[in-house]
Amino acid sequence: MVKSDKIWDLIANNYDKGEKNFEPIHIKTVENTKQYLNRDDIVLDYGCGTGTKAFELAGDVKKVHGIDISFKMIEIAKRKTIERNTPNVDFGLGTIFDKGLEKGSFDVILAFNILHYLKDTRKAIQRINELLKPGGFFISSTECMGEEKKSSRIFSFLALFLLTKARILSVRFFKISELEALIADGNFHIAKTERLNLKQLRFYFVVAKKI
Repeated sequence: MVKSDKIWDLIANNYDKGEKNFEPIHIKTVENTKQYLNRDDIVLDYGCGTGTKAFELAGDVKKVHGIDISFKMIEIAKRKTIERNTPNVDFGLGTIFDKGLEKGSFDVILAFNILHYLKDTRKAIQRINELLKPGGFFISSTECMGEEKKSSRIFSFLALFLLTKARILSVRFFKISELEALIADGNFHIAKTERLNLKQLRFYFVVAKKI
């Protein structure tokens, strides 16, 4: 069986090129996120990929720490850190459940395009709450495929379904109401939401404050 981290390793070298297809959503996500950042913030970028958003937000905060399960993604992100000379950004291989992450140590935790790929989204959101300081912000953007018309993306839906059945990749076909319920149940107050649509894609941007 191929592990999910190996799937992301395989696409790492072309990941940045692929992200250009989502550029309007990317721009709006960064723009929205900056409204909730402060210069003294310590930020965790959960599922950071190659670090694209971490670098774009680094100038607005004190520090950004990115984590991802893909060795190759982190390798590329670390290389960018050297090339861009951004000392307040660092990256490490790992998950949200790593013991090295201290409870109540982050002002903001970002989770962009990752919640629907988790095996246990509820547990991850609870862990995010645990890692945030009192009143900290959890900011996410998630593709809610349960809101999409399957007929418009029949081949990609079929591929994701088969990968899930084969236990190669975990994929959740969230509806917006389901995602909101999970976040609220994680002891968060939802402060802002916005639907970010691009062609047939349905992304949901959420800012949630730790209660």
